[in-house]
Amino acid sequence: MPEHHISVNLQHAVGQINPNIYGHFAEHLGACIYEGIWVGEDSPIPNTNGMRNDVIAAMKKIAPPVIRWPGGCFADDYHWRDGIGPRDSRPDRINIWWGEDIENNHFGTHEFLQFCRLVGAEPYLVGNVGSGTPGELRDWVEYCNFAGDSTLSRERAANGSPEPFGVRYWGVGNENWGCGGSFDPEDYAAAYRQFSTYLREFGQTPLYLIACGPRNNDIDWTLRFLEKLKPAWRPKIHGFAAHYYARARDPQGRESYSAFTGTATDYTDAQWYYQIYVGLEMERLVMQQRAAMDSYDPDRQIGLIVDEWGTWHPPTEGHHPRHLWQQNTIRDALVAATTLDIFNRHADKVVMGNIAQTINVLQAMILTDGDQMLTTPTYHVYDMYQAHQGGQSILLQVDSDVIPFEINGKQYDLPALSGSASLKGRTLTLSIVNSHIDQPIETTIDLGGIKIKQAELSTLVGEDIYSHNTFAAPSQVEPRLTSLDVPDGEWVHTFEPASVNVITFTL
Repeated sequence: MPEHHISVNLQHAVGQINPNIYGHFAEHLGACIYEGIWVGEDSPIPNTNGMRNDVIAAMKKIAPPVIRWPGGCFADDYHWRDGIGPRDSRPDRINIWWGEDIENNHFGTHEFLQFCRLVGAEPYLVGNVGSGTPGELRDWVEYCNFAGDSTLSRERAANGSPEPFGVRYWGVGNENWGCGGSFDPEDYAAAYRQFSTYLREFGQTPLYLIACGPRNNDIDWTLRFLEKLKPAWRPKIHGFAAHYYARARDPQGRESYSAFTGTATDYTDAQWYYQIYVGLEMERLVMQQRAAMDSYDPDRQIGLIVDEWGTWHPPTEGHHPRHLWQQNTIRDALVAATTLDIFNRHADKVVMGNIAQTINVLQAMILTDGDQMLTTPTYHVYDMYQAHQGGQSILLQVDSDVIPFEINGKQYDLPALSGSASLKGRTLTLSIVNSHIDQPIETTIDLGGIKIKQAELSTLVGEDIYSHNTFAAPSQVEPRLTSLDVPDGEWVHTFEPASVNVITFTL
């Protein structure tokens, strides 16, 4: 009998998987916005009001629940009034964070909110705390949401949107421990109190205010922020957002240390395993950050959010190093899948996640080059995992061998199999990742005696561990569908090496 065993306990629901866990993030950085989303109405590339039709169609297919914008570091030097009104009168600004490019502000509030509507996503706007004022952010909320007759609502109407946008999600700054103003937790808590005091529900849309959480799993930041905030936090804080990138760190703490993870497309077997290993550290973050928050918020009125996460590889040769363009291989797909599985398994703890970033930047869903567009292996993971959105997370037990590996003289163990399970109506979804480079894993699966009407397997796997999609070969890595004949009771399935697998069962 196989030594690997998976059991699903349908009687034990962990919590509902918030669809926002499958959110995205688009920043004014490199070619994410310009060339990625926005090409302008006069472009020969087919577009809707300046936004690429191919990108709209691809994003709509994976049902993005929420998209975060305009940053990132860009948000805390962004002044929203620069991005409204006639485009030929919008100012040119220097993007101080990402290559000192000239930002022409052709893609602003109206354009982003229309993009969200076109792809079916809720907008999540990040306000400027680092270089902005409480009044500026307050006015942005009124401009977006007020339905009555005010100067700002009339200005919105004159700019083409008589009806309010109804934006619910608002970030009060971004990475305020760093590029968002270099605050310490107490000073940011004071700033958060000040800014949030003026953020009102101008209209029928209830606001969901999101505070800046820690970099990586910095528990000290979390505790100090909540300690300072606690006398006045209810009900002005609804979400608390940590950031975590699966980047290796050398003994001095420097990130993107290629000796551990290689580059986006060139890595050893040990570096393959270490990249997945460091991605799995997300689980420690989720558990420890939620525990720290629970000490101040035992009723969990504040939701834990991870609104920036993903792989971050060394700069790609031939691309501007500050534009953060990187190729996306099957290894990135496994990191995406194992991270989403963590969020699913901890559906009682995580309310939103936003992978960085949507197009042409870091762990992108989509890459573009002129009129060409392709979807990445990570995109296909999001497509395959759609069935989890809104389902009930079900307790999943995975008994798996570990994969021992050594890197830079240190030994590590990586679980060979990991995954998550959810139930929605009569559909049970089981997602399983086999992280082993070259070994198929025969596994006993126990569904607790439930009767299966039909089952379908979607498998994402490459020809090798470096497989990725290019403009010359855009379909190298795509899901493969297979019907399964599943008997009642336990059954045995073999998971291919280096693969992401989603089995959907009709009960």
